[in-house]
Amino acid sequence: MLFKVENMSCQHCVNAITRALQALDKHADVTVDLSKGEVSAHGQFSAADVIAALQEEDYPATLIHAD
Repeated sequence: MLFKVENMSCQHCVNAITRALQALDKHADVTVDLSKGEVSAHGQFSAADVIAALQEEDYPATLIHAD
């Protein structure tokens, strides 16, 4: 799944987002592209789960593409 994510600007953001999504699935594959403001996430969770987890960390997200 690919998400547009707001408020990302640094490595701290990358770490916080990765931790939040790996809390949903410890084997999740998470890739953060700061320059595009996008997060690619693949794991045992739904798009709604990802959006909720990112919102809790103050990173509003919108689904761009589901796999």
